[in-house]
Amino acid sequence: MPGYRPRPQQLEMAQAILEAIQSTGMLAVEAGTGTGKTFAYLVPALLAGGKVIVSTGTKTLQDQLHRRDLPAVREALAFGTSTALLKGRANYVCLHRLERAGEEARLTSREDAARLRQIEAFARTTLSGDRADLAEVSEDAPVWQHATSTRENCLGQECPKYKDCFVMRARKDAQAADVVVINHHLFFADVLLRDEGVAELLPACNTVIFDEAHQLAETARLFFGDTVASAQLVELSRDARLELRAAGGASPEFDALAARLEKAARDLRLVFGGEGVRVAWSQAMAREGFATAVDAVAERLHALEVALADQAERSEGLAACLRRAAESGVTLTRIREAEGKEDVRWVEVFGSSLQLHVTPLSPSAQFRKQMLDHPRAWIFTSATLAVGEDFTHFKRELGIEEAASRSWPSPFDFERQSVLYTPRNLPADPNDPAFTPAVIEAALPVLRASGGRAFLLFTTLRALRRAHELLKDKVDYPLLVQGTGSRSELLDRFRTLGNAVLLGAASFWEGVDVRGEALSVVLIDKLPFAPPEDPVLAARIEALRASGGNPFMEFQLPQATLQLKQGAGRLIRDENDRGVLVLCDPRLYSKPYGRGIRASLPAMKQTRELADVEAFFARIEK
Repeated sequence: MPGYRPRPQQLEMAQAILEAIQSTGMLAVEAGTGTGKTFAYLVPALLAGGKVIVSTGTKTLQDQLHRRDLPAVREALAFGTSTALLKGRANYVCLHRLERAGEEARLTSREDAARLRQIEAFARTTLSGDRADLAEVSEDAPVWQHATSTRENCLGQECPKYKDCFVMRARKDAQAADVVVINHHLFFADVLLRDEGVAELLPACNTVIFDEAHQLAETARLFFGDTVASAQLVELSRDARLELRAAGGASPEFDALAARLEKAARDLRLVFGGEGVRVAWSQAMAREGFATAVDAVAERLHALEVALADQAERSEGLAACLRRAAESGVTLTRIREAEGKEDVRWVEVFGSSLQLHVTPLSPSAQFRKQMLDHPRAWIFTSATLAVGEDFTHFKRELGIEEAASRSWPSPFDFERQSVLYTPRNLPADPNDPAFTPAVIEAALPVLRASGGRAFLLFTTLRALRRAHELLKDKVDYPLLVQGTGSRSELLDRFRTLGNAVLLGAASFWEGVDVRGEALSVVLIDKLPFAPPEDPVLAARIEALRASGGNPFMEFQLPQATLQLKQGAGRLIRDENDRGVLVLCDPRLYSKPYGRGIRASLPAMKQTRELADVEAFFARIEK
C-alpha cells in the first residue's frame, strides 16, 4: 500500500485482537493516534473468519470503513470476503413516502420542491438508496422527512413498494455478508427494538468490534431510556389527518382531536419560552404551567388514540398511526410515573421542540444482557479508553469489568513534534467572568507566532460566543465560528484558507481530522468537566455518593480526562505534523489531580513560557 509503514504497536494490537477472537474473549484496546487501529482490527477479523459486525461511532466513519479501508484490506489479503453496509431506515429513501410527497405537494418552499425532484431522480438510478450518496441535498435538509421513513410510519410488508424497498435490500445484503459495518446508534436501537435488522445478524455473528468505543456508554444510555418529543406528537397529529383523508374518511371531529393534540404539544414547548435548557423533572414540575401542559398532552394523546382505534382498519397508514399513538402513550405514562433509584427523569428544550426523558443511571446491566446471549468475541477500541493505564472507568460504565485490556502509545514523536503550553497569570477560578477574556489575551501572541492556523475549543457555547466577540477585532486571520455553517463546510474552508482560526465547541472536540500546516495550534479553554447542573449527571453523582463512592474521582475526573484527550488529539494527526497544544486551565498545576491529567496526555514537552512557544514556531519556519 502506498505510504504504508510498519508500526510495532499496530502489529501487537492485531495479534492481541486475533487471540481474543480465537478465544471468544472480551478485549478493550486503547491505541494512540497514528497506530492504524482500523487495519489492526480488520486484518485479524478477516483472517479469523466467521461473520463479523463492526460498529463505528459515526456514519462518516462507517462510510469510510466500507468504501475505503475494508476494500484495501480485502485486496491486500487477496480474500473474497463479502461486505455490507447497514444503516438505520431513516438513512434510506422510502419510495412510498417519496411518491406520496410528490402527490400531496406539502412542501413549504420552491427550494424544497426542487430538492424533492433531485431525490426522485436519485431514487430512479441508485442501487443503495443511501441518502449519503446524494451530496447535492444536504443530510439535514427538511425535505428528507418526506422522502424517508421511520420505525413509526413504515408500513412494513403492507407497503406497496415493499419489493423494491432499499431498507429491505440493505438487510438482505447484510444477512449474506461476511463483514457488516453498522454504527453504535443502529446497534442499540436494534438491541432495544429488534427492528433495524441487526438482531437477525447477531445469532450468526462470531465477532463484534466497536470502534470509537468511548462513545458506547452514552449511546447506550440514550437508547435504554425512553423519550417523548413534542415534535413527534405534532408529526403524529398531521400524519393522522392526512392518512384519514387518503383513506377517504375525512372527519371534522377527527381533525379537531388531532389539532387539539398538536396544540397541546406546542403549548408544552411554550412553557419554557425561548430557552434551550436541560432540567430535572422536579425543576420542570416546579415551573408554572408545566404539570398542566403534560396532563393536557396525555389526555389529548389518549383521545386521538381512541379515535384512531375506530379508523385503523381503513388503511395500513392509519394502523401505523394508531401504533405510534399507543407507543407514545405508554412511554409518556412511564416517564410520568417512573420512580426509583435506577432512572432519572428530565426535560430537554430546543429551539422549537421539547423532549421528556427517562434515562437509566447506568446502562451496564442492559448492555451485559446483550453480550451474554451467545459466545462470541467482543472487541472495544478507541484512542481514549484509559486514564493513564487504567481502564476501570470505561469497563465499569459498560459492565465489562472482566474484559482484558491493552494500550499502546501513538508512534508519533510528540517530544519533537509538539509542545504543551499552559499560560501563566490566568484567573485561578475558570468560572471567573474574567477568565474567557484572559484566555483570549493569552491566545493572541500564540496566534501571532503560528500565523493563525488554530482551533480554539471551548467547553461551553457561551464562552465560544464571548471569545468571538473579543477576538474579531484583534486578529487579521479569517475567523470561522461553529454554528455559521455545517461542520464539514467549516472544516473545508479551514483547510482551504490555510491560516484560519476556528472557534468550536462540543462537536469539534472529536472526529475531526485536519492534517498538515493548516492546523498548528489547538487551544482548550478549560478542563471539560460536565456541568454539575446537568440533570443526568447530577443524579449519577447523587447515586454514587449515596452508595459510598467518590463521584469526583470515580466519574467526573475520568470523564473529563478522556474528553480532554479527545480534544488534544486534534493536533498531531500524522508523523509530519507540528503544533502547540495550549491548555488554559490553571488547575493543571494548582490541583493535585492536574499532574495525573497531564500524564494521561501524549508525551509532549511541557512549558509555561510563551518564549518556548515562539521558539518552537521559529524553528519550524526555518
